Amino acid sequence: MRAPRRASVRWLFLALAVALAGCGSSQAPAPLDRPSAPSPGGPPTAAQIGYPGLATKNTARVAGADATSIASAIAQVVYPGQATGNRPPAVALTDGRDWRTALAASVFMSAPLKAPLIYGSGTDLPATSDQALRALAPTGSSAANGAQLIRVGNVANPRNLKSVNVRGAQPFAIAAEIDRFLAAAAGETTDSVLVVSADDPAYAEPAAGYAAKSGTPILFVKRDSVPSETKTAINRHQKPHIYVLGPPETVSDKTLKELGKLGTATRAYDSVPKVTDPVTSAIAFTRLHDANFGWFVRDAGHGLVFTSTDRPLDAAAAAPLSASGTYGPLIPIPRGGALPKPLEQFLLDIEPGYSTDPVRGVYNRGWLIGDTATLPLALQAGIDRLMEIAPVKSKQP
Repeated sequence: MRAPRRASVRWLFLALAVALAGCGSSQAPAPLDRPSAPSPGGPPTAAQIGYPGLATKNTARVAGADATSIASAIAQVVYPGQATGNRPPAVALTDGRDWRTALAASVFMSAPLKAPLIYGSGTDLPATSDQALRALAPTGSSAANGAQLIRVGNVANPRNLKSVNVRGAQPFAIAAEIDRFLAAAAGETTDSVLVVSADDPAYAEPAAGYAAKSGTPILFVKRDSVPSETKTAINRHQKPHIYVLGPPETVSDKTLKELGKLGTATRAYDSVPKVTDPVTSAIAFTRLHDANFGWFVRDAGHGLVFTSTDRPLDAAAAAPLSASGTYGPLIPIPRGGALPKPLEQFLLDIEPGYSTDPVRGVYNRGWLIGDTATLPLALQAGIDRLMEIAPVKSKQP
C-alpha cells in the first residue's frame, strides 16, 4: 500500500517536469502555482485546473487561482475518471460565495453519497466548474434516487443531469437541510454532530475534512446563542453527542450549556495545552479520540491536509482528500507565514521512523491547498522535511 503512494508523488513531480520541459527556451515557464486558461472545448487538463502545482517527496500542492478552480481540481484528483470506478456517483454544487454552506455541504463526500464539491457563483456555473462536471460525468447515486447532481441553495441547474435540490433561506437552515438530506440517503441519523461558529471560519475549517470522512453533519451557532434551525436539526438526532469545535471566544460557555440541553455537549479537543489559535485548535481536534468519534492521530502513517486560515472555501473544497486516499485531517495555517511552532512539534510527534529498512516503515503525506502566496514554498519544504521517514537510533545498553 505504501509503495504506490510514494510512486504517485514521483509521478506528479515527473509530470510537472515534463510540462516545464515542453516550454520553449525563448519563453520563461509559467509560474508553478498559476493554472493556464481553460481550453475552449473538452475537459481541462491537469495544468489548467492547477494540479499538480508542485510535488515534493512527501507533499503535493493543489494551487488553483481561486477556490472554484481548487474545488474543480480536487474533485478530479479524487475522481480522475478514464476508468471504471473512477467516476463519482454524484457531485454537490454549492454557491462559492458562502463558506458556511460550502462547509456544511462537505459532508456529502461521506458514504453513501461520496459526492465531491464544486462551486457555482449564484445561478451561474463558472467555466472551470462546468468543465469539471463534464469530466467527472457522475453516474447517478442510488442513495439519492439516481441523482447525478446535488444542488445546494439557489445555484445553476445543468439540464443534462438529473438533479435534486437542498434549499434553505439562510446558512443555518441550509445546514439543517443538508443534515436531513444525508440522513434520508443513509437511512438513519448519526449519533454525533459537529457544531462550529458561523462567524469565525478559521476555527471551523477542520470540521469539513472530518465531516467528509465520517458523515458527521456540520451545524452552526452564534457565539452566544443557538439558532432555532440548529436546535431542530440536533433534536432529529435524539440526544446526540455534540462536539463543539472552537474555544469560548468563538462559541461561548453559555452556548455550550444551551447545547447541553439537546444532547451531550463538549468541546472537540484532546487534553493538550491550552488552545490559543486556529492551529492549536485544529491539532487538539486531530488528536481527539472519544468513543467512536475523532481522528486519533498520535503516531506516524497518516495523511494531512493544510489550508489557509483565511480561506474556508478551500477547506470545504479539500474535504474529499480527507475522505479518500490517506484519509487525513485538515489543519489551517496563517496565510504567508512560517511553520507555526505548535504544528512543527505535532509533526515531530508523528514523524515516521525505521530501525533497519525504510521499506518496512510507514509514511506520512501532506496536501497543501493554495498557491505559494497563500502557503509559501518554504512552508511546504519545512512540512516535507518533517514528514520524511527517518532512522530511529537504538538505545545502547
